[in-house]
Amino acid sequence: MISHCMKRFRICCETRSIRVPCRDFVGQYIANRYKTTVCPNDESDPTRMLLELCVNGFYVAPGQVHTDLFQRGMCCNYGPLGVELKKNLLEQWWSSIKRSRTQVFGISTLTTGDEKSGEGNPSLDVERLNQLLDADEFNKAQRTQRILMLLRQSTSLRTNLLQGALEQYISWLELVNRRLPFGLAETGLSFQPDGSGSRAEATYASLVWFCSPRSSSQWLDHWARLRLQWWRKFALAPSEFSSRDVQVDELQEGASRGVKIVYSFPWGQETLENLWSLGDSDLLQTHGGVRAKIQCFDGQKLVVPHVISVVSNMDRSMMAYMHNSLQLMKKHDGKQKLYRRKVNIRMCYGVLKLHPVLAPVKVALDMGRGATLEQRQVCDGLLQEFLDAGISAWPGSIDITSSAEKLNTKYDEMGVLFTMVIDENTLESGVLQVRSRDTTIRESKHISEVKGFLLRYMRAAHNM
Repeated sequence: MISHCMKRFRICCETRSIRVPCRDFVGQYIANRYKTTVCPNDESDPTRMLLELCVNGFYVAPGQVHTDLFQRGMCCNYGPLGVELKKNLLEQWWSSIKRSRTQVFGISTLTTGDEKSGEGNPSLDVERLNQLLDADEFNKAQRTQRILMLLRQSTSLRTNLLQGALEQYISWLELVNRRLPFGLAETGLSFQPDGSGSRAEATYASLVWFCSPRSSSQWLDHWARLRLQWWRKFALAPSEFSSRDVQVDELQEGASRGVKIVYSFPWGQETLENLWSLGDSDLLQTHGGVRAKIQCFDGQKLVVPHVISVVSNMDRSMMAYMHNSLQLMKKHDGKQKLYRRKVNIRMCYGVLKLHPVLAPVKVALDMGRGATLEQRQVCDGLLQEFLDAGISAWPGSIDITSSAEKLNTKYDEMGVLFTMVIDENTLESGVLQVRSRDTTIRESKHISEVKGFLLRYMRAAHNM
C-alpha cells in the first residue's frame, strides 16, 4: 500500500501538484515532506539560519569554531541532538551495507597511523612550540589554536580506513573459505588536511569490497547505483543528491575508475562519498607482494582480488541532510507584523523536516504552565514508557514556563516529529493532544494508544 501511494505521489510531484495519496499518517507525511518553502528567499540566508538553528537547537556546541568545522564537514563539539542525528545516520549506513550483501563483515582497526607507510610524523617541533608560547602577537585563543595545530601535525594519525581493512584481509579469509566476493566494513575517525597545514578529523564510514578482477567494473557500478539510492532515501529533495564519474586527472592514486556521490549545497557541490576501483596493487603492496597468501577462489580459479573502496564522510553528510530538510516558514504573529518595519525582526523561522528515521527526537512531552504533581507523574510515566520502547523523547519538565506557540516553534526547529500535551483533561479522561511537525494538525488520542501509534509510524517510515 505504501509503495503504491509513493508511486502515485511522485507522479503528482513532477507536475508540482501536491496531493495526499492516502489518508493515513504515512500519506500525510509523504506529502508534507515535499512542500516547497513558504518564506521568501530574500528575507533570510538559509545557510546562516541553519547554522544558528544548529546551535539554538542543540545540534552543535556554541562558538564560531564549531559552526565553521561543521560547515566544512569536520568533527566538532556536537550537542545532544547532533550526537543522536550522527548516531542515527551511522546506524542507517551500517544497516544498509549489511543488508545489501550477506558477505559483509564489520571490523575495527587502530586509529594511529602506520609508521611503515610513512603516515604521520611522530616528532614534535619543540622550537616551534616555544615560539608559540612566547609569542606576544597572539591572544590566548589564537595561541591555543596554533598549539593544537602543531600537536596534530606532530602526531601519527590515521588518514584513511582502507589500510586497516587491507591489513586485516588475510585474517578473515578462512571466514569466507577464500571465496569471492566479500567485504569488510568499518566506521571511525580519520584525519585529512584542512587547507591550513593542519589535519582535521572527521567520522568516516568505509566498505572495502574484494571481488573478482573480471567483475570489478560491474561491482563499482552496482555499489554506485545502490549508494545513490540510499542517499536519496532520506532526502526531502532527492534531486540534490547526485553521482558523477571521476575524471582521469582527478582519480585517486592507484585507481582505474571512480564515482562520487555529491550534494548540491548553496555554495556548490561537495563530495559525500567516494567509490574507487583500486585493482590489486594496494593489496599486494600491503602483504609484501606475495600472491599465494592473498589469493581467493573465483569459481574454481585462484585469483588475486581487486578492491572496491566506498568511503563516506558522515560529518559532511549530517550537514547535507540538515540543509536538505530545512524549510523556512513564516511567523504568524500580529505584533511582529505591526512592528516589522520599525525594528529588525526576522519574519521567518527554520523547520528541520528530517526524515523520521534520522530525526534525533521523535516526541516531545508538554505539560504547559503551572503543571500539577499529577501531570508530572503522568509525564514521567509516559516518558519512561517511550524510552523502554526505544522511542527517543524530550521531557516536558524542561520547558514548563514557555507558551504553547513558542514550544511548537522550538520543537519544529529541533526537528521533533510529534508534540504531546498532557493537561487537566488528560487526568480526567486519559486523552491528550498530539501535534504533528509535518502537518501541524492536532489530534486527540488516548494515552494508551500513543506508544502503538508512534511505533507504527516509525515502522512505516523505515519501509518508505
